[in-house]
Amino acid sequence: MRRVVITGMGCITPIGNNTTEYWNGLKNGEIGFGEITQFDTTDYKAKIAASVKGFDPKEYMDPKAAKRMELFSQYAVAAAKEAFAQSGLDMEKEDPYRVGVCVGSGVGSLQAIEREYEKLLNRGPSKVNLLLVPKMITNMATGNISIQLGLKGKSINISTACATGTHSIGEAYRAIQCSDADVMLAGGTEATITPICIAGFSNLTALSFSEDPKRCSIPFDKERNGFVIGEGAGILVLEEYEHAKKRGANILAEVVGYGASSDAYHITSPAEDGMGAARAMENAIRQAGVSPEEIGYINAHGTSTHHNDLFETRAIKMVFKDHANKLLINSTKSMIGHLLGAAGAVEAIACVLQMNHGLVHQTVGYRVPDEECDLNYVTEEPIKTEIPYAMSNSLAFGGHNATLLFKKVEEESR
Repeated sequence: MRRVVITGMGCITPIGNNTTEYWNGLKNGEIGFGEITQFDTTDYKAKIAASVKGFDPKEYMDPKAAKRMELFSQYAVAAAKEAFAQSGLDMEKEDPYRVGVCVGSGVGSLQAIEREYEKLLNRGPSKVNLLLVPKMITNMATGNISIQLGLKGKSINISTACATGTHSIGEAYRAIQCSDADVMLAGGTEATITPICIAGFSNLTALSFSEDPKRCSIPFDKERNGFVIGEGAGILVLEEYEHAKKRGANILAEVVGYGASSDAYHITSPAEDGMGAARAMENAIRQAGVSPEEIGYINAHGTSTHHNDLFETRAIKMVFKDHANKLLINSTKSMIGHLLGAAGAVEAIACVLQMNHGLVHQTVGYRVPDEECDLNYVTEEPIKTEIPYAMSNSLAFGGHNATLLFKKVEEESR
């Protein structure tokens, strides 16, 4: 199996529209929560979301191209261009058929569906936008990235709800390991702060109905009562190690493990014993060839729902046993909410940033301990420490579980 490294990262998030802004927000404990402004929430139970601020697609692409993309695709292209620029790749020196894309979205464009369905009902079928389908479908993030950057290699789309970003990175990692590609742009994107999405998740009782931005997304806190919808995108450039070294690329981290499993239990609830999530973690650890005791940090899925945080805690204890009490665990969602299909990707970027800066960010907003969630969730302040390995978990509706394991590179490699 070929080694796979990360040579570029880009993101659009509720606390920053590039990786530098994102990192500053993470280390300073900034929160991206605020009142929903995309529509009138008078009749909605959930009033708060984590929106992207100040995003102008014309800063990242031609205005004509932007008009042919929905917001989730615009976010993806913007993040991909940042990652591509950081990687230093020059497509004039690359075989474009060896550079691919694997970027997913949980639902694509609900905005387009809502907008055009209203036209259908009120004005008739002839008024529906002829570009509705190619703008709304989830694979168009991948398609638009490949078009914008001239990437002709393996181009795929994964949609596994909240595990989408992690699965996308994992499957891109596999593609490079197995020589299907030398370089893959991988990650997730989402823009779902819409009436139908908020109503659907609210009626499922999955969302927090808190109107306090400081107490709406509080993973592992005993008073947690649901997650907060976020939006944005995260893209990583994955590259075969020798390919990266040959062109003198700046290596940010190495991907050393990827595990996936299914609970086969319930369409919305994780398995109560945590066995499915545990197996994904075990698979990633086994593939990396390390022992559980060598891992000191986990970026938890940590959604701020009762079941997720409890069952993920159980899964961590199952895998790490006594070592679980020595782990540093945090939830990036305490600051940016739940980005659904983009969550695993922006959290993977958070892992790499923390590894390279030697700082584990705080789980913000935590106040009330839960006797059943009794691990170290880094609730007081950021912790300065070396992070040789970083693990990132994602769990999703349908029982999907995915885990990535990253290794810090030696200073001379960076």
